[in-house]
Amino acid sequence: MNLRRDVFQAIADPTRRAILLLVATQSMTAGAIASNFDTARPTVSKHLQILTECELLKQEQNGREIYYHINAKQMKEVADFIEPFRKMWDDRFNKLEVVMKNHKNKK
Repeated sequence: MNLRRDVFQAIADPTRRAILLLVATQSMTAGAIASNFDTARPTVSKHLQILTECELLKQEQNGREIYYHINAKQMKEVADFIEPFRKMWDDRFNKLEVVMKNHKNKK
């Protein structure tokens, strides 16, 4: 059975978010990634598989090693989805700040 992976299900897991943070600045092998976690390598491999299936990570073969690097295009799609919510909350906090300042000035 082939399960369709959802990007947001993938980033819901803290370990997968940590992996994304690790490879955000440099490509890494599975072994290098796994050395940052206190879990079994097959567990990290499963996380890498999920992130790759969701296209959040890309694989690049260099000799015998496979390097994982972030797929900026897919991450931008996630950011684009989240942006309206961020803007909405920024607007709400700005309005709250104005109300708080007005309340403070009345005292």
